[in-house]
Amino acid sequence: MDYYIVRIYRQEKNNPRKLVGVVEEVNAAAEADKKAFTSMEELWRLLNQAGDVQEKGRGAASRRK
Repeated sequence: MDYYIVRIYRQEKNNPRKLVGVVEEVNAAAEADKKAFTSMEELWRLLNQAGDVQEKGRGAASRRK
């Protein structure tokens, strides 16, 4: 299971899809990978990319066994 910390620092009242924040992926090694976003679309893309990379990694590991 993947864990993320999403911090939203600012959101426009008239345009709620316009926001500023940071998404932080937390892994078992206690390292954090932080990436900034400035819209809901960017946040969604960052979360999807992180999942895609991990799925590819899991597939490669399972093929080695």
